[in-house]
Amino acid sequence: MASHISRTDRAVTAYGRWVIRWRFPIIFATLALAVLAASGGRFISFATDYRVFFSDKNPQLEAFEALQNIYTKNDNITFVIQPADEDVFTPHTLAAVEELTLQAWKIPYAIRVDAITNFQHTSADADDLIVEDLVEGARALNEEELAEKRAIALAEPSLPNRLISPSTHVTGVTVTLQLPGKAIDESTKSVAHARELAAAVEAEHPGVTIYLTGIAMLSNAFMEASQHDLSTLVPLMFLVLIVVIGLALRSVSATAATFVVIALSVATAMGLAGWLRVSLTPVSASAPTMILTLAVADSIHLLVTALREMRNGASKHDALVESLRLNMQPIFLTSLTTAIGFLSMNFSDAPPFHHLGNITAAGVWAAFVYSVLLLPALVAVLPLRVRVVNGQKVRPFMDRLASLVVSRRRPLLWASGAVVLALALLIPRNELNDQFVSYFDESITFRTDTDFATQNLTGVYQVHFSLGADGSGGISEPEYLAKLDEFAHWYREQPNVLHVSTLSDRMKRLNLNMHGDDPAWYRLPDNRELAAQYLLLYEMSLPYGLDVNNQINVDKSATRLVVTLDDISTQEIRAAAEDGEAWLRDNAPSYMRTHGAGSAVMFAHISKRNIDGMLKGTAVAFILVSLSLLIALRSLKFGLLSLVPNLVPAIMAFGLWGLLVGQVNVGLSIVVAMSFGIVVDDTVHFLSKYVRARREKGLDATGAVHYAFSSVGTALVATSAILAAGFLVLSLSPFDMNASMGRLTAIVIVLALLADFFMLPPLLIQLEERQRRHTYSDNLAQAGGDKNEQVLVTVP
Repeated sequence: MASHISRTDRAVTAYGRWVIRWRFPIIFATLALAVLAASGGRFISFATDYRVFFSDKNPQLEAFEALQNIYTKNDNITFVIQPADEDVFTPHTLAAVEELTLQAWKIPYAIRVDAITNFQHTSADADDLIVEDLVEGARALNEEELAEKRAIALAEPSLPNRLISPSTHVTGVTVTLQLPGKAIDESTKSVAHARELAAAVEAEHPGVTIYLTGIAMLSNAFMEASQHDLSTLVPLMFLVLIVVIGLALRSVSATAATFVVIALSVATAMGLAGWLRVSLTPVSASAPTMILTLAVADSIHLLVTALREMRNGASKHDALVESLRLNMQPIFLTSLTTAIGFLSMNFSDAPPFHHLGNITAAGVWAAFVYSVLLLPALVAVLPLRVRVVNGQKVRPFMDRLASLVVSRRRPLLWASGAVVLALALLIPRNELNDQFVSYFDESITFRTDTDFATQNLTGVYQVHFSLGADGSGGISEPEYLAKLDEFAHWYREQPNVLHVSTLSDRMKRLNLNMHGDDPAWYRLPDNRELAAQYLLLYEMSLPYGLDVNNQINVDKSATRLVVTLDDISTQEIRAAAEDGEAWLRDNAPSYMRTHGAGSAVMFAHISKRNIDGMLKGTAVAFILVSLSLLIALRSLKFGLLSLVPNLVPAIMAFGLWGLLVGQVNVGLSIVVAMSFGIVVDDTVHFLSKYVRARREKGLDATGAVHYAFSSVGTALVATSAILAAGFLVLSLSPFDMNASMGRLTAIVIVLALLADFFMLPPLLIQLEERQRRHTYSDNLAQAGGDKNEQVLVTVP
């Protein structure tokens, strides 16, 4: 059957000849445009606030911001001090704590410093209330005085498991920051000063080790993780690509041209991000690595085809033109579907994923433009030599693989279906967990320091409640204080609760003090006016910076209760907050009912909210990619069939993940939509060659499968290897959100290649055979043949 060249093919051929003719102007023009776009990179900055992970409409963020607008901000740095002798209450260690507490006030944006040394201890002196630092002049304290300070600290409900460990082997100094939010480096300045201070105290007080944790350290860790990935993973990815591309193409010139394309693609995308003033986070900082990975595929397909044509005797220019004719449609389609997958990230509830999706989509389209414009122009100029093949003595591997798949198509189809079903049943084993400390591996100082703080002093996960009273000054009502104390007592009995900070404890202490420190009076005042007087007297006795504004609002109509939790999963954090809300609904008056808030609560909800958003994004991506395939392949049958090997890899990957890992964080919630756009690439290239063989060369289904394997199989293996290698490089990130995303996506890519080789061809042949049988039966029926006639006809 004579081959049929479509109008589109003729147009692409004309385009290819135009590129070859004007290769030098094209090279200079595209390089100039790339430099202009890349120049925006000088405006790129790094986000230094963990709040960038939450959209402005995130309800947990709104609740937390509302709480912080009432009370003191929660941004803080906590110094955890560990003496070598594991005893805080020695003159040497307490002197170090005193010095650190004094100097911590000088940290930029510090508005409050809390430590056991400056804890405002209250006592009675006749009818007077004495409020003073718990420890002053530590070096001069004797054994008896130190024992007294230890007893007071351990008996005070607000200190153990917060600023002093119950065994007194470590202690903490917490600095509260009021960041204006006017400069991007505010948190960075505070962290840098804190680190210098910690180093100075350690040097001045031998035997004292200081660990740093807190919300400000968390924000800074996000920035440092971003910079680490850019400085290590991107160069490593370049090295990996050079090696893999060189092995795949076996041509220095082709490798160099591909390297130029991918480098310009990254520079263009990041430059555009800079022009748009995008602040990078650890998530969006992985965009260059992804673009490097994705940008290779177009060039590989074009160059593999061109080199094959040259080996078959074509000139370099003719080979480039023919390669463009054969590959223009599939690489355009794969660029489109990949971009759709990444743009679907805009449905995420976390803005960093919007930036990752948009930057990567821009890089993918830049790679397409450079691949079909700059790449052939460059290769046309560069020396490119291949060995011409006159006779094929050894049967190519892809031809042998095609024969195996065709001959074993039914067992392969049944086996692959069984594997998919088995792995799909394992998906429910995955559990959502977004502990922000676990985002970082142990190479990040924040992780190791925070782990030490959690294991030795206090937890970093907190739930905050702003508990309203019945009107201005209502927090002094005995009924309110009693319910507040009851709520705190209930929480202290719950599992995984380390500490509860509540005003009711302070009111009991003041009542005791105002009754001559008689232990019998350690209870709540039973008179509103008396309670208000106690509180006023206490406030007037506090020094500057240590007031109660972090616990009581301005008109004394609400107080803050803080629950500190152990190192638990986000599911347990959500449950802890929801259980408290339920207790308030069931046991407290309506004006006390509220929702739990805090950074831990925000991260505890982020996976679920992100998955809800990405379900919509995945649905939109699925519809758009499906329409693209239907239009491009001009076949409803092939378009729908292509969806099977594109959906199966993600199902299998999440099943494997459930079996091997079982923990899903917010980074994995985008993998389905993102990988769907990527894995379509292999299917598109395979199907485009299959359809071309059927329509242009007149081959049957088996012959078309052989043609697809021989013409694009090697390129699919090469591009899949590069994609998997790229995402495995991403898995080396110390930021687990990126590392997990890289590992799971690499698994999806490998499974997608297997599906396209061992599931798609049997499906194609099976579909063609069934259609042929139906057509044959319909023709017999129309001819009026009976059963006997049908047998006679089918014998020949």
